[in-house]
Formats: sequence, structure tokens, C-alpha cells
Amino acid sequence: MKHTYIITGMTCNGCVASVQGKLQKLSHVTAAEVQLDPQQAIITMDTHIPTAVLQDALGAGKYTITDSTVASTSVVDMPAAPTSYYPIFLIFGYIAGITLLTELAMGGFSAARFMGHFMAGFFLLFSFFKLLNLEGFADGYSTYDIVAARVRVYGYIYPFIELLLGIAYLTGFRPMATNIVTLCIMGISTIGVAQSLLRKTNFQCACLGTIIKLPLSKVTLVEDLLMVAMSLAMILMAVG
Repeated sequence: MKHTYIITGMTCNGCVASVQGKLQKLSHVTAAEVQLDPQQAIITMDTHIPTAVLQDALGAGKYTITDSTVASTSVVDMPAAPTSYYPIFLIFGYIAGITLLTELAMGGFSAARFMGHFMAGFFLLFSFFKLLNLEGFADGYSTYDIVAARVRVYGYIYPFIELLLGIAYLTGFRPMATNIVTLCIMGISTIGVAQSLLRKTNFQCACLGTIIKLPLSKVTLVEDLLMVAMSLAMILMAVG
């Protein structure tokens, strides 16, 4: 059975991820889809759960949940609003363009150098967005990453790992070690994204923190796989 509830108190994607995570931990809840606009939650449950129990799960004070009294089927059957991936494509375009211009300014093109600078831009920029709301990112990341879901502090550490990787790629610090760490980190991230997509779970992508709202999708998977492929390619170039 599905029920729609009104949620008040949410102000960002981090709030959405936090509320969704708390609801999904409840017994008898099989799925929970939380939205910021409008502020609501569509909860699938195998037995009826009193609203008071749902409120207890969210805690007192910040978030309030009330029954919308609207038939859930009418909400589910509505066509989904179109999603724009323009921001993430624009960011990738900027990084690729600046990296290519850097190569041209250096008087030649090196595939390894291009990938290194591209990954420097990727990690530095994406860590910036995550650090704008560290707690919100940690809440969102824990909903689908296989490590952050078990070790919450990893969600707080991850943006700093990206920041350090960006600096390492930019400065050329220990390229082999940097690429191996990237391969491991992004490989783990890829597994979490792939599992969520296979389960068709509706989560918000935390790749750009809580500032830009994006659903977890194949775009996220391609983004992670690109980093895996580049780091692997540079490792093979170094040992080949």
C-alpha cells in the first residue's frame, strides 16, 4: 500500500535525503520517495503505519509529517516532471574545455596530461559543491553509497578525499599512488550507484552536493565510470 504525506521543515536536498533515510529505516516501510517541491513523501508499506510512528522516526522539532488525505494512486500516476541534466553537462564541458585550452597553450597534446588535468578539475570542483553543505552531502551520500551507508563518517570525509585527489592531480604528486586511490574510491562509488539503479531506487544524486538537485541516474554512473576508466588508463600507460 502507498500513502502520501505532507512534510514541512525541509529546505534543501540534504533535508530530503535525511528524511528519506529515516523513513526507509522503519520496519514495514518498503520504499519512501521524498520530494522538496512539493514537500511530500510517498511511502510504500506492507502494513499501515500510524503517522505518529512516522513522526517519531523523524524526531521532534525540525520536520513535521501529516497525512495528506490524497489518494496515493493519483500521485503515482501523474507524469514525472522532466529532469534537466544541463548543469552537470555544463560543468563537464567547462572542465574539458579549460583542460583542452591548457594543452594547446603548452604547445602540444598529451593524453596522460590531459586526463590528469581533467581529473584535477573534476575533483576540485565537485569537492567544492559538496563542502558547501557537508552535512547535507553526508546525508544524501549515505542513501546509496555502500561505505557511507555503513560508516556515516565516510560521507563527511569523502569531499576532502576528492579535494586531496584534485590537488594531487594538479601538482603531479605521486601519479601512480594517486591513480590507484582514485580507481579504488571511484570503483566503490560506482558499485553503490549501480546497485541503486538496479533496484530502481529513487534517490537524489549527491555528486554536486545539495546545491543542484539531480536524481541518481545513468548519468551518475557514467560520471563515476569515466573517472574509473581514466585512472585505469593512466595506470596502464605508466606501467606499459
